[in-house]
Amino acid sequence: MKRLFSVVLALAMLLTAAALAETTIGVNIQEFSNAYLTEMRNGLQKTADELGLTLDIVDGQSSEAVISNNIDLFLTKGYEILAVNMMNTTGAADILEKTSRDGVPVVFFNVEPEADVLAANPGNYYVGAKAEESGVMQGEALISYWNSAEGADRNGDGVLQYVMIMGDPGHQDSILRTEYSVKTITDAGIQVEEVAKDVANWARADGQDVMARIIAAHDDIEAVICNNDEMALGAIEALKAAGYLVDGGTFIPVVGVDCNAEAKIAIKEGTMYASVFNDAYGQADAVVKLCKLIADGEEPTSENLGYTMDGQYVWVPYIPVTTENLDTIGG
Repeated sequence: MKRLFSVVLALAMLLTAAALAETTIGVNIQEFSNAYLTEMRNGLQKTADELGLTLDIVDGQSSEAVISNNIDLFLTKGYEILAVNMMNTTGAADILEKTSRDGVPVVFFNVEPEADVLAANPGNYYVGAKAEESGVMQGEALISYWNSAEGADRNGDGVLQYVMIMGDPGHQDSILRTEYSVKTITDAGIQVEEVAKDVANWARADGQDVMARIIAAHDDIEAVICNNDEMALGAIEALKAAGYLVDGGTFIPVVGVDCNAEAKIAIKEGTMYASVFNDAYGQADAVVKLCKLIADGEEPTSENLGYTMDGQYVWVPYIPVTTENLDTIGG
């Protein structure tokens, strides 16, 4: 009898372990072609492989309709937890209305839900970084440049003339980075003038096209602020084509966010002035580990997650990046 009990117990343990190993997380990525989200996708898979979890990762194709259909499909498949990178911050209400009916928790990432919507749905979470902090760091980089670089005030009028290139205007990162980068500069007592502002949809090609149009209409640009590195890299190509940032050409500081591999090269060669490290792998790691805790029935805490939790929020901090600390930044 004792032996039979041992066999049954061992079998039960094996079945439990197999069930845990077979946990599948339904993951929606807003857009597979986005460079930063590709880093996150790779990071999600890396941590899932380490933890023995299965991911069903699908492309939202930057479409609210496609994303909604993806959520429906996940629920039809019976997944016990979802990780969702949605289109806009306002999309969370509709998603949570669907998932709450089936009792399926959601870990949002990269696009932050409206605070009141998340608060009204306990047991659901957001993993990301505080977007306003990245804007502050961009502003601080340009303050340093303005106060220390010879010829920073190209026209000598005491006013920093800047260009703002935005990502998706409905994305909280675009809104807050745009606001706080400029606010940080003005709070430091520096007068500013917005020469131009345009949307480049987080994309390098769009950033290049937007910047080329702005250069054709303005010759008084003293700084370029971009909501991410891909747009900044595009802006840099347009500036180079116009004779800036090349040997013998005028230097104009360009700042971005993410500190991706190509941005690191640009900072090292001196064509990008600064970026802000947005830890894609760290955030992805936190997303998968948080999903596992929830799937295992554990209450997530800063201690068992390994990342700072603030209620329903998990924050992975930004790091400002210049040539001085470039070699210390992972990514």
